[in-house]
Amino acid sequence: MVTGANSGIGKVTALELARMGATVIMVCRNRERSLPVAETIRQATGNPAVELMIADMASQQSIRDLARDFRQKYDRLHVLVNNAGLIIVNREVTVDGLEATFAVNHLGYFLLTNLLLDVLKASAPARVVSVSSGAHAMSTIAFDDLMGERKYSMWRAYGQSKLANVLFTAELARRLEGTGVTANCLHPGFVGSNFATGSRLGKTVMKLIRPFALTPEKGAETSIYLATSPEVQETTGRYFHKKRPVKSSQESTDPAVAGRLWQVSAELTGLEP
Repeated sequence: MVTGANSGIGKVTALELARMGATVIMVCRNRERSLPVAETIRQATGNPAVELMIADMASQQSIRDLARDFRQKYDRLHVLVNNAGLIIVNREVTVDGLEATFAVNHLGYFLLTNLLLDVLKASAPARVVSVSSGAHAMSTIAFDDLMGERKYSMWRAYGQSKLANVLFTAELARRLEGTGVTANCLHPGFVGSNFATGSRLGKTVMKLIRPFALTPEKGAETSIYLATSPEVQETTGRYFHKKRPVKSSQESTDPAVAGRLWQVSAELTGLEP
């Protein structure tokens, strides 16, 4: 399963997994735009087992519906790639009343993974791969203002959400010890995708810096590596860049922060901590 699979590195990840012969669940928000992408992947790979499932990662009910629909059809899940993400200039609030960047980039990963954990465990060996960012290293978790109500900036919100991905991975790996399910995260590099083009400013910035960006094909390499390589079959709780484990920020390795974030995230998503 690959979230945000209709464009950018998510599309490339879905394509390459399908090329390897996997049954691929593409999770996308817009059915009309995503149906042609799914068909293109089927045609390009000769693999008919590419299915589209629709979910809005900004809506917890939509994520719950996705997990329910998946479980009704499948009893195995060997790889979950948490890829969907966004960055927005002005603060927005989701249908659940949460700041959108944190809700999509972190709570979306957290909720979907937890809702599918028993399926992953039953499928072991299995892997959870979460796309983070090097932006995490310049950030901190503002537990006193997680939703950016007192102070909001695009980069602060994005960096915090990406730090949350690394912390989530570390805590998830700890909780999954001995289950045969691994959890790793990665920095894909700066990729010339469309995830930051939801505003006029975002489109302008991306137009200026895209010539210096990685292609989605290059950006997806580490996601694909972590999802499939035998070399990392038993590696867990690590942060990768360019298909190598690298050191993440000091805060991202603090078990107390990871534990507290897990507790808060469970409360915000209505899950047992």
